[in-house]
Amino acid sequence: MKIYTKSGDDGETGLYRGARVRKDDRRIIAIGDIDELNAMLGVVHSLAAAPEIAEPIQRIQHELFGLGAQVASPNPAAAGTTILSNDSVAWVEQTIDQGESQLTPLTAFILPGGSTLGANLHQARAVCRRAERNLVALYDGQLDEPAHVALRYLNRLGDLLFVLARWSNLLSGHSETEWRTAPE
Repeated sequence: MKIYTKSGDDGETGLYRGARVRKDDRRIIAIGDIDELNAMLGVVHSLAAAPEIAEPIQRIQHELFGLGAQVASPNPAAAGTTILSNDSVAWVEQTIDQGESQLTPLTAFILPGGSTLGANLHQARAVCRRAERNLVALYDGQLDEPAHVALRYLNRLGDLLFVLARWSNLLSGHSETEWRTAPE
């Protein structure tokens, strides 16, 4: 089988067990953001030596792949695509709590950066927030339970990626830079 099908040459793509839509459709934009986040986390995983960072990242990648399939399905239940559960959201929260227990509480905003791994985790957090915004636009207030879980998952995931960035910087001995207003 060839990787190219030529079926998207006119600016359309097919949904999973659904119709063809334009490549600038809100659903395709949301899927693209989720895919970009997953690819960014592939970079993060390649840099992560500590299991405290690598293991959660790999689980997140699997869950994001399922989320992408869910979003690509006009009717996820009928298509049998993986649907995130409240257990996934609870796991993200537990992982945040575990990471935060290792960190000094913040007293100021910090700049994204630190180690290469930390900086990439901060970038993944920003991509996650964009994916969340575009999923909100796709659902347009029509939140069934799977959609609501997906939004909660991405919201918590952005927080987790922030905590993992801080944790990875701590593990690698990189200090955080507090934000301050520019000198006059």
